[in-house]
Amino acid sequence: MASLRDLVLRNRSYRRFDESHPIAYETLEELVGLARCTPSATNRQPLKYILSADQKTNDGIFPCLTWAAYLKDWDGPAPGERPTAYIVILIDEDITHDWWCDDGIAAQTILLGAVEQGLGGCMIGSIDKERLRQKLNIPEHLKIRLVVALGKPAERVVLEDLEPGGDFHYWRDNKGVHHVPKRRLEEIIIKAGGEAEGALSQT
Repeated sequence: MASLRDLVLRNRSYRRFDESHPIAYETLEELVGLARCTPSATNRQPLKYILSADQKTNDGIFPCLTWAAYLKDWDGPAPGERPTAYIVILIDEDITHDWWCDDGIAAQTILLGAVEQGLGGCMIGSIDKERLRQKLNIPEHLKIRLVVALGKPAERVVLEDLEPGGDFHYWRDNKGVHHVPKRRLEEIIIKAGGEAEGALSQT
C-alpha cells in the first residue's frame, strides 16, 4: 500500500492524459464519496458535484477551461491527450455563502484518491463560468468553484528546489518533461520570533 507521502508526491498537476484510458462513472462517485467524508466549515456541507465521464459532456466542458497560463506557447492538451473525466465542484448558496476552504479540501482529497487508483488530474480554477453554466445547465444558486480534470497521466512532472529569489514559474523542457519549482522547507517554516528557519540557522 502506498504511503501518504508517496501519494502526495505523485499527486502533481497533470495536464496531458492518455485519452484511450476511460474512467468509469462509478470511479467518480467513489472519489466524491471520499470528499464527502472530509471536514466542512461548521459542518454545513454546501458542496455539490457534477460528474462527467462521457465524451459528449467532456467535449462541452473542455473549452470552458484555461490550461497552464505560464506556458504561453501551449493552448492546452491536444486531442488524444485530453481528460477522460471531470468533476465540477459547486457551492450550494441556498445552504451558505460562507464555505471557507471546503472546496480546496474536497479537490485535494479527490486528486489523492485518483492517484491511489493510478490516475491523475489537475485542479482548475480558471474557468469561463458562464459558458460552463450554460453548457451543463447549472442552476444559479450553485456557484461554480473548481473543475477537477482527471485521466491517466501521459506526462512526467518533476519537482525541483527553488532557491530564494529564484523563478517560481513551472516550465517544460525539450523532452516534454514538466518542471515545478518548490520553495525549500527552511524558507517556509517560520520560527516563533517571526524569522524563517534558514535565516535563524545562519546567525
